[in-house]
Amino acid sequence: MAACAMGALLGACQREERDQRPSPVASETREQVALTTNSAGPSPPEIRVSGKGAKYEASAYDQSQGKKYYAWFNCNGCHSNGGGGSGPPLMDDRWIYGGSIENIVQTIREGRPNGMPSFRGKIPDEQIWQIAAYVRSMSGNTSSDSAPQRNDSMHPHPSESRTPPSPPVNGGTVAPSPSR
Repeated sequence: MAACAMGALLGACQREERDQRPSPVASETREQVALTTNSAGPSPPEIRVSGKGAKYEASAYDQSQGKKYYAWFNCNGCHSNGGGGSGPPLMDDRWIYGGSIENIVQTIREGRPNGMPSFRGKIPDEQIWQIAAYVRSMSGNTSSDSAPQRNDSMHPHPSESRTPPSPPVNGGTVAPSPSR
């Protein structure tokens, strides 16, 4: 009798299962961000802010994954490891197409004229958001709470999220700073 009760009790216990992959439905629902024209005129890029980017900007895991994908997808080929290079710098306060995470995601996904290819269909949506969070961390525009998950003695320099903020400037106006 005790063995039957023990067997029934153990049969009711289930191990927790976690699916680390994003659900296909979630990655297919993309937010629409208006693309700006590539003009040197007085019209600054439209800054679009939604709630989706905040999750990635606040997560040390997503930023460290973004740093890994930044190298994997050869972003450093044009923008260099620190965000400079032959492509536009990613560490300063000047953003041609808007410096919000949503604008950066749109730039990676759709590409831009004169050099930035479209990565739509080549990089999964989740990884694009992680790369964008890492790019935002290069200019100090993410929370300093989202430090890398390694021991400080393993880092030769402070993490990107610990750099002083350099908020994007659009058409002479400064975008709101992220809360720290």
